[in-house]
Amino acid sequence: MRLLVALHSQCRLLGLLAIGLLLMAGQPPIVCAASLADTVEKVKASIVAVGTIQPTRRPPAKFQATGFVVGRGRHIITNAHVFSDFLDSQKKETLAVFLGQGKKVESRSARKIATDPEHDLALLEIEGQPLPALWLGESQPPREGQAIAFTGFPIGVVLGLFPVTHQGIISAISPVAIPVPAAGNLDAITIRRLKNEPYEVLQLDAIAYPGNSGSPLYEPDTGRVIGIINKVFVQESKESILERPSGITYAIPVRYAQALLKRAMSLQN
Repeated sequence: MRLLVALHSQCRLLGLLAIGLLLMAGQPPIVCAASLADTVEKVKASIVAVGTIQPTRRPPAKFQATGFVVGRGRHIITNAHVFSDFLDSQKKETLAVFLGQGKKVESRSARKIATDPEHDLALLEIEGQPLPALWLGESQPPREGQAIAFTGFPIGVVLGLFPVTHQGIISAISPVAIPVPAAGNLDAITIRRLKNEPYEVLQLDAIAYPGNSGSPLYEPDTGRVIGIINKVFVQESKESILERPSGITYAIPVRYAQALLKRAMSLQN
């Protein structure tokens, strides 16, 4: 019993030391937890709804996708495809993110500062005080069969701003676009992605919905983000031959979000 207490004390001290070093380096601390419930509790503070505000609209707020906080707390990663029909400037519609829970919701003005159309990623910058940021990067390279979780807004904000968590496994790691049996099955989107260097995406044994687009895919035990949920962009390529798209969910690997954030930060400095 005494040995267990001693080991627990040592682990606690090492954890506090690691967090201190990360904060001194300007990095957010890694979320460490003994269970998925502990991880979800910490991750939820970094989940935001991405949408718009239009003063003359009822209701003024409109939900578009999920996003999550990265960097030093004032940047949001989400999917780029959600901005395809933005914004109605004549009606004073502006980009915003929404945080909080239930009816206690706060909105923050936001602006899009960088995009990666090839990997369907967008980086936003928000006003106000920094928010808790998630750590980008795997503890180890993703593997098929690895446990995963993701948190977002699968049905938007219809029932209030309540983040929802799903869990499953990585069921496959495969190219974003694959050749089809006949040329007649090819569409413009698939042809474009096959012409470029096809990159690998994470196929998940868990169901996401359009509102989940932009949700962080993370390790259940650490909270490290290993991918970004993508319900539309990837599915158009991988399942274009199917008459009825499946319930399979895909995620963009986190390295592309890391590259986008690094590129944007270098331009700002």
